[in-house]
Amino acid sequence: MSTKFEATIEDLYKVDGKAEIINGEIVLMSPTGHLPNRAAGNVYISLRGHEKFVTGGYAVADNMAFVVNLPHRESFSPDAAFFYGELNMKFADGAPAFAVEVRSEHDYGASAERKIKQKKEDYFACGTQVFWDVDLLSDTPVKSFNADDPDTPRIFRRGERADAEPAVPGWTFAVDDLFR
Repeated sequence: MSTKFEATIEDLYKVDGKAEIINGEIVLMSPTGHLPNRAAGNVYISLRGHEKFVTGGYAVADNMAFVVNLPHRESFSPDAAFFYGELNMKFADGAPAFAVEVRSEHDYGASAERKIKQKKEDYFACGTQVFWDVDLLSDTPVKSFNADDPDTPRIFRRGERADAEPAVPGWTFAVDDLFR
């Protein structure tokens, strides 16, 4: 007989590296490659520059944890995000208003598609307004999902400007900047 211990947020604070709590377990997230990391960083830099126009809103870089309360998930760690709340030394309480997940080298195939779909649904269940699925290998690099219509993405291609309305009012991002 084995006893399974449920991971807690306090356990997550002790993890060395990026991780989330899913189904009571700490799930380590592998490091990403150069292009996906750079794309997420460029989204963060753009969001950071827009902070001054959004009262109480903050850009978030990779590896910040957001504590949530779903039956099967207790945290998120998006590649880039924008949230409204207080700055402190702890994890953010609640989901970000805008979350960005950039696909890495191994985020392809049927299993990966199911995981991305579930994560999108989890973000929306926790209050995220806009979710970006960024696929650098696609002709449609930004699929922007809105909580009001979570199954119909707005598509943004190279040469276009993407947005995260209504989560980040007034902000736009040149899709080409994902590749710089």
